[in-house]
Amino acid sequence: MKYEIGDKIIVQLTKEEGKVVDLINENMVLIEVKGVKFPAYMDQIDFPYFEMFSKKKEEPARKTIYIDQIKREKQIGRKSGKDGVELSFIPILDKDIFEDDVVEKLKVYLINNNDEDYNFKYALFFSDVSTFEVNSVIHKNSEFYLHDINFEDVSDNPKFSFEFSLLKQNKNKAPYFEVLKKLKGKQLFKKVEQTNLKNDASFSYELFGEYPAKQINEELDFTKLNNKGFKVYDLSKIKDHLPPARSVVDLHIERLVDDPSSLTTPEILELQLSTFRKYLELALAHNKKEVTFIHGIGEGRLKQNIHEQLKSFKEVYSFQNTYHEKYGYGATEVFLKQRKQ
Repeated sequence: MKYEIGDKIIVQLTKEEGKVVDLINENMVLIEVKGVKFPAYMDQIDFPYFEMFSKKKEEPARKTIYIDQIKREKQIGRKSGKDGVELSFIPILDKDIFEDDVVEKLKVYLINNNDEDYNFKYALFFSDVSTFEVNSVIHKNSEFYLHDINFEDVSDNPKFSFEFSLLKQNKNKAPYFEVLKKLKGKQLFKKVEQTNLKNDASFSYELFGEYPAKQINEELDFTKLNNKGFKVYDLSKIKDHLPPARSVVDLHIERLVDDPSSLTTPEILELQLSTFRKYLELALAHNKKEVTFIHGIGEGRLKQNIHEQLKSFKEVYSFQNTYHEKYGYGATEVFLKQRKQ
């Protein structure tokens, strides 16, 4: 939904300002103008900042990030003149105590400039924790409003995760593919400054150009590799050459390194997570039914990361925070789907 309850709007025909007080359906909202409430189609209203800041201020800008002029937002269904799928941001303004225009939040859009319809799964992460998710469809040559981000939150280095697939399947195209856009706070601040200088309404990042073709596995001749001393194994017997899987994996850092005092907190977490992924993949390769990861209780950050990653493994049937006789409820038991032998 493009608008939310409480959003300030302007009636395009009369230029009167009001606000959204209710959402009627996908095309209509209930607005209030000068104390009078009445329904309006979304194409009859707009955000007021386009009108409010159509003229440049004469005074120089302060060090705070400002937008002096905001052009009209792109309309749904209108191509931008180039192909590809983009992640787009529109700065939304507010007044500070000095009545200057400051960025309050960013409206986040997915823009499809291609002539194809896509299914997509989207998740926003702050500090590796998912804060917003949506599964939907974006049609060709259109925009999809995702959500708002408070401008003060961009310093937390947000990550934008997407999984795309064709709405109309094509045997020559990839069944799906993933895109992860990691943005640092400094990058976003700089983009907003550039938007200010160029007097643009928005700024964008390309997610992909053309939807990728299906990868074709070619038959490889391993004779040369064998002759050079490389070991090449039969894939059907790959388990014979893998390290053994474990039914219980202790992720306490004291079990992983001899001297953990030399490691920083982020380094410890990354080592624990990489060990978790290693033994989960070994359990899957050996077709194990279950595996238990001991992560301890502590602040719960390691457990939270493990649970988030487990959700992305299609081979995981279920998992639960289970009781361990030594570590109490500081363990997660993972149940795996079985492959046919």
